[in-house]
Amino acid sequence: MVRFSYVQLPDYPLTDCIDMIRTADELGFYAAYSVDETWHKDMWLLFAAAADKTTNIRMGPNVTHVILREPTLIAQMLATLDELTNGRAEAVVSFGNLGLLQQYHIDWTDEKPLSRVREALQVMRTFLDEGAITFEGEFFNYTGLFTFARPVQDRVPLKLGGMGGPRSFEMAGEIADGLHHALGYSRENYDYVAEHFRAGAEKAGRDPDELDLGAWLCWSCAEDGEAAKRAARIMVAFYISSMPENQLQRHGLTREGMQPILDALGQGQIDKAIELTSPEIAQTLSVAGTPEECVEQLKRDILPTGVNHVIAAITDAQLVKTFSGKEIDGVPSVQDQLRLIADRVMPALA
Repeated sequence: MVRFSYVQLPDYPLTDCIDMIRTADELGFYAAYSVDETWHKDMWLLFAAAADKTTNIRMGPNVTHVILREPTLIAQMLATLDELTNGRAEAVVSFGNLGLLQQYHIDWTDEKPLSRVREALQVMRTFLDEGAITFEGEFFNYTGLFTFARPVQDRVPLKLGGMGGPRSFEMAGEIADGLHHALGYSRENYDYVAEHFRAGAEKAGRDPDELDLGAWLCWSCAEDGEAAKRAARIMVAFYISSMPENQLQRHGLTREGMQPILDALGQGQIDKAIELTSPEIAQTLSVAGTPEECVEQLKRDILPTGVNHVIAAITDAQLVKTFSGKEIDGVPSVQDQLRLIADRVMPALA
């Protein structure tokens, strides 16, 4: 059965952010995730505030970054969140958002990012499972470090966030509890992701079907499908900058072709960037339309490849206004889109 989760950009008033999480919990979503980036409000405090207002939904970062955050401190926060939620915490881990690292003047090419993530996952797994660590590695070193922050779960899931691949996809299958692939939409893309994810799992003697293979999607759905597509188009203009070249190519796009959009964004020309993001590009890089159109796209391009978890990064009118200043009619709130997914998308894929 396909899991459905909601991933939030916490850029709303915090009372609204908490209500979105509570709504997803009441509707039976598997998890509520949030990005863990300086650009947004702090997701750890948000989930701590939401913990006692929810019952079943799982919570955690999607993703948290092991260049800007130290892995034992991530594990400490995750164990604390697990206690607050009575065993409902998990994390999706990566090396970082390249645009954010650039703003911190961090040259990620000198960081051996995949090696760093591999070592960080080992550190986090040990610290979560044992509560103490002595470790000598290439990136992290500890002598007798311990914590009284202990999780409720026997094993807190640690999943890997990946975009470009293929080595990150293979590593997720090999050592993590799953892979969440962000901003992928084409059948060619997910065939590629699943092939390498499965190869990594099988190399390690693991059953890939028992692991979490998630699709992190720019999502907008509404009764007015064209309004939903307009909203998605605006967010796609911002998300393109996060996509590596090889991922763009798996969608029939190139960095060169997208460069005018990136240049416009870099110069603060938001209207121009959105204009250059054609409806065709937006349709290629989002799941948007009526709930039935979203179901069709999932069935055609994503779920047949072995993806077993849909993570909807929901775009509503308020988020569009926050990012672009534009008013857009006919697009439901996050809570109402969660209800549309629960009422008309989940049952169609059950």
